Amino acid sequence: MTLEQKLPLPPFDLENALLKVQLAEDAWNSKDSERISKAYTVDTEWRNRTEFINGRAEVIDFLNRK
Repeated sequence: MTLEQKLPLPPFDLENALLKVQLAEDAWNSKDSERISKAYTVDTEWRNRTEFINGRAEVIDFLNRK
């Protein structure tokens, strides 16, 4: 498995921390499930009430339903 690195990388100075937050907000605000899922690891695990979401493919399905 290849590690994906997304810029900016730690350690963060204030400017890079603000950039990271803005990039995350931009992804969520795009409402693009594919784009949002890439902010998470391939084997991400989410919990939404009684539903457990495992992996990016399930994240995309979940976000498309919402």
